[in-house]
Amino acid sequence: MRGPLVAVAGAALVAPLVLAGPAHAEADPYTVTPLTFTVEAGDRTCTVDADLYRPAGVDADRTAPAVLATNGFGGSKSDGSTDAIGKAFAERGYVGLVYSGLGFGKSGCLITLDDPGIDGKAATELLDFLGGVRAADDGTRADYITQDADGDPRVGMIGGSYGGAIQLATAAVDPRVDALVPLITWNDLGYALAPNNTGARTGVTSDTPGVFKWQWTNGFYLIGEGQPLLNPSLDPSRINRLDCLHFATRACETIRLLNSGRYPADKAEDMLAYARSVSPVSYLDRVKAPTLIVQGQADSLFNLNEATATYRTLKAQGTETKMIWQSWGHSGGQVPGELDLGQGNLETSHVGQRVLAWFDRYLRKKTDTDTGPAFSYYRDWQSGYGSAADVPALSQSLYLSGDGKLVDNRSKVARGSRQYTNWPVPTSHSESSIAPLIGLPDPKPYDIKGTYLGWRSEPLTAPLDVVGAPKATLKVHSPKAERVQNSGDAADKLVLFAKVYDIAPDGTRTLVNRLVSPVRVPDVTRPFTVELPGIVHRYEKGHRLEFVIAASDTAYFGNRGIKPVTVVHAPEDTGVLELPVVPAG
Repeated sequence: MRGPLVAVAGAALVAPLVLAGPAHAEADPYTVTPLTFTVEAGDRTCTVDADLYRPAGVDADRTAPAVLATNGFGGSKSDGSTDAIGKAFAERGYVGLVYSGLGFGKSGCLITLDDPGIDGKAATELLDFLGGVRAADDGTRADYITQDADGDPRVGMIGGSYGGAIQLATAAVDPRVDALVPLITWNDLGYALAPNNTGARTGVTSDTPGVFKWQWTNGFYLIGEGQPLLNPSLDPSRINRLDCLHFATRACETIRLLNSGRYPADKAEDMLAYARSVSPVSYLDRVKAPTLIVQGQADSLFNLNEATATYRTLKAQGTETKMIWQSWGHSGGQVPGELDLGQGNLETSHVGQRVLAWFDRYLRKKTDTDTGPAFSYYRDWQSGYGSAADVPALSQSLYLSGDGKLVDNRSKVARGSRQYTNWPVPTSHSESSIAPLIGLPDPKPYDIKGTYLGWRSEPLTAPLDVVGAPKATLKVHSPKAERVQNSGDAADKLVLFAKVYDIAPDGTRTLVNRLVSPVRVPDVTRPFTVELPGIVHRYEKGHRLEFVIAASDTAYFGNRGIKPVTVVHAPEDTGVLELPVVPAG
């Protein structure tokens, strides 16, 4: 495989959802029973390792709805962010069934990336158990779950990251799921692992293969391939072949192609087709369960744009859907007062209250429950969440001027041109790298002179609140890229990285949530639009915005070969940066 593999601990890639109910001095409020289930998953029979949480006082005469959950990538039913879901909801009167996903912990079979036909199908047999249709392998039955009909349990799902996508996969193949709360998960793995923020035909999905996110992807690969060592098992269903030990074959082949740096048209098309076939983008039309989407603003793995794509698709087809942008995601961002049930704040945090209300409405059938606004977002400059009827639209334009300024009127654009050139090694650093995960310092974001272009606004005369994904329309000149872009290999196309900094009066540059927008330009002879990652940020009075396009970034594979880029400006024809601005306060 091309490029170094990232040696990181499995816990670093598990969603940081810490769910633990408040401590109790009295008798245990629930019991926990370890169970195993033999299930059919695609072409294999697998053993699923689970724990059943039964609240005290729940029996056949006093039934309760259930909550089903599984782990984030690299975790199991026993890690702190998964078993705590069972505890938290059992303490609040729900029956919990928490299990290790296929290929993790002591559950059998290969890692198939939450494929609805495999992982989703396995989950349906756990729904059969909750519906009284089947027993666990030891004969245990759950005859105390509230039923909507014979064999149809009243059940919701919650979990983060890998444990978020499984909810959508399960609901797509089994209509018995009554409510979903997927946290910090993906819409399209083709975008998440090799993002291209231009040429989108729907949501975040582009027809041109994107820019390989090598740090995150190779980290997942190592953790997945290491599962037989981390969780020894004699189960032959967990072993594939020596060169692809623990993943399904096509998943390994996709990662190898991404690492190769070569994307011939036929192979790239097959790679994207597979990544999307195991992604919600391919099956959301079958998801009818009410869905509360929670995504993290600090997340360089699955950014806010992925959640927005899922949200808009579900809303458009009539699925009851609401969305929350919380502070934390895979890249950190946890702040006091945000959802952290290890601190006992399910009832006091905004997200916790919304989750309880969602389950009250759709599992306990409290029809008068207020489930909150359609869209809410965390603000670090003002207490409480902001809210809106929808994700704010683009509402303010700034123009790229030839003198390096961002101006508020096209007539102010100065004629001129500037150029940058990429080096054989990365010359910009944006996202938090693997360094903190292995105890090394992580440099602040930087761009090396001559390898990027920036445009700065005048100091703001009032605060500017941006909520959503900015968009840039660009036209660049790159004769070297133009000569090779039709080679049949997408890797020959021009790569660039777009981002927006906040520049303080003292010159300090802050890259909001350290997010960057990778782009593989389909055709450098034509203008193209770039959707930047969604943000929630106040640019204070006296600060400046700086829009940057850079040649490379340390977390991604970049251009193949040296490709100088020139940007030409004229009042009648120049780049535009559009911002989703909401009224201050």
